[in-house]
Amino acid sequence: MSFPKGFYWGGATAANQLEGGWQEGGKGISCPDICTGGTATTSKRITPVLEEGTFYPSHDAIDHYHRFKEDIALFAEMGFKMYRFSIAWTRIFPNGDESEPNEAGLKFYEDLIDECLKYNIEPLVTISHYEVPFHLTKKWNSWTDRRMIDCYLNFCKAIFTRYKGKVKYWLTFNEINSATTAMGAFLGQGILNEIKPMDFMDQIDVPNNRFQGLHHQFLASALAVKMAHEIDPNYQVGCMQIMATSYGLTCQPSDQIENQQKNHIMNWFCSDVQCRGKYPNYMNRYFKENNITIHMEPGDDEILAAGPVDFYTCSYYMSNCQTADPEKQKAGKGNILGGVPNPYLKASDWGWQIDPEGLRYSLNEIWDRYELPIFVVENGLGAYDKIEEDGQVKDDYRIDYLRSHIEQMHEAVLDGVDLRGYTPWGCIDLVSASTGEMAKRYGFIFVERYDDGTGDFSRRRKESFYWYQKVIQTNGEDLG
Repeated sequence: MSFPKGFYWGGATAANQLEGGWQEGGKGISCPDICTGGTATTSKRITPVLEEGTFYPSHDAIDHYHRFKEDIALFAEMGFKMYRFSIAWTRIFPNGDESEPNEAGLKFYEDLIDECLKYNIEPLVTISHYEVPFHLTKKWNSWTDRRMIDCYLNFCKAIFTRYKGKVKYWLTFNEINSATTAMGAFLGQGILNEIKPMDFMDQIDVPNNRFQGLHHQFLASALAVKMAHEIDPNYQVGCMQIMATSYGLTCQPSDQIENQQKNHIMNWFCSDVQCRGKYPNYMNRYFKENNITIHMEPGDDEILAAGPVDFYTCSYYMSNCQTADPEKQKAGKGNILGGVPNPYLKASDWGWQIDPEGLRYSLNEIWDRYELPIFVVENGLGAYDKIEEDGQVKDDYRIDYLRSHIEQMHEAVLDGVDLRGYTPWGCIDLVSASTGEMAKRYGFIFVERYDDGTGDFSRRRKESFYWYQKVIQTNGEDLG
């Protein structure tokens, strides 16, 4: 039951969800910094002008900015071989469009990287993880504007150069395919079509803006791959996708066609461009039927063709079903990514259907399609954890979730999938990206921080901490 020798076990986080220190070290305002906290039943809000007396979870988050050495020591205690984290664009370029980087920001991440290397933990760095500089949203509506490419590449050049010889693995954009949905416009791209306070899940959606933004991101990613290889031939640059596994609800052919078409847009479009270096033909019909026109300039096709990624990474949390029957579509939502519920699956506290076998299925699909090394860089269970009277956090439900997914990853390895690593999401409790909550906890480490802004940020090991430590020590052989 063991995994390949050298398999990268670890964990994953994002700067805007754990760092805090939102105005320290010269950091500028990023899009998450203007988002309020939400709950399981109410979404977070976007407030383009910071409101007095309003709680903004990212401002302090879990104070990793001041406690990163303590946190990385805990990761090392678990035995991490890899730590996936992101670099906040606004720590390096506070507004996003400066010509010279902020030295304090570069130094912070250099210290963080050095702390990882001290424990022989391989950094896996996400360059842009749901945190576009808000200045660029106000100035150009972010990725709708082609000038964003140069700003992004300037950011890449600064960090590729500074961390040469210390970082090997990079990811260009986190969950880039989130922008194929309305929710991803602001979350992933920083696109805000009307600058006013609004509910995070009820923004004005302009699909053409999202897909134009994706085109600019594809170009930026391809050019970043080229730049990385020129700066350091040892650099490996990957893409990062949401793997939103779905099945036809019934064996009706129309349900299968519906599922195939939804898979094309959500699961394959962005990775087809980033892994194969060209737009897939199936998007021609989608663009036409949805009145989407992508402005491309001469030479764009050549840029994409010259910049395919070196490896593929994804998040995997859930699956859903698709149906062509409009009445069944109205009957219920499968999870945050839509679809309809699978009658054979249970769901998390937040309604995300739990499907370990879907991970094996998806890894085989990805491998067959691209034949690139694969990392699962997000996977986990958001749940209501509590501290018992004896001080323990008994999260056996999380252990069950992770165990079942690791078992299916191993099945995929036996199937012949070239799986290189596994970094479960939120290895330490942090702020939820979709709702702005602390209550939705994923970590192996409990953080004393709550949705009302109280808590002393102290850390304590959960039951899952010791379980995952054993998993890593045995290279996945002991999942008991």
